[in-house]
Amino acid sequence: MSIAENLLSIKNNLPEHVTLVAVSKTKPVTDLMEAYNAGQRIFGENKIQEMTEKWEQMPKDIQWHMIGHVQTNKVKFMAEYVSLIHGVDSLKLLHEINRQAQKHNRVIDCLLQIHIAEEETKFGLDEKELNDIIRFITQNKEIYKNIRIVGLMGMATFTDNQEQIKKEFLHLKSIFDANQNLKSEICNLKSLSMGMSGDYKLAIECGSTMIRVGSSIFGGR
Repeated sequence: MSIAENLLSIKNNLPEHVTLVAVSKTKPVTDLMEAYNAGQRIFGENKIQEMTEKWEQMPKDIQWHMIGHVQTNKVKFMAEYVSLIHGVDSLKLLHEINRQAQKHNRVIDCLLQIHIAEEETKFGLDEKELNDIIRFITQNKEIYKNIRIVGLMGMATFTDNQEQIKKEFLHLKSIFDANQNLKSEICNLKSLSMGMSGDYKLAIECGSTMIRVGSSIFGGR
């Protein structure tokens, strides 16, 4: 099947409340344009330099999502155009996103990354760190005028054990639900980004509102 056919097949089976991020990392602009011409407008990249090169070449109605781990010294390269940053895992990073967004007179939407996997290698906050960050930026909202916390993101353990993945997704959903009362102009958790090509159907069952799908659209890398 072609990229366009893969995309339409996935979209036709998605509930209306679920946003599809087409993970286009390492793929050429021609592949992305095939998805674009089939109606896809949200693309996810994990390297800022590659994302910026594609942003420069492609139509400007695309929303670019940064889905990889972000180093603070690289934020400035995407602050002009990035639509959503998925993997925010520290106050230091939030502070830098706010600072760079200010330079471009923008407000950048962010998801806070929660550590739900058993692997030690995955990035993310625990619940206490999450609560501390939300409390701090809410108390200092006059400083953080150029960011918005719009949801949470998490990655399950890389395993074939569906029960374990389900347990991790439900754990993230429970944290998401527990923070639903925190509604302010700077923090309003609407999006729950979890689920990739291999587990997005399970993620949706567990409450995901945003999935990150690459190989099921573009083929293997």
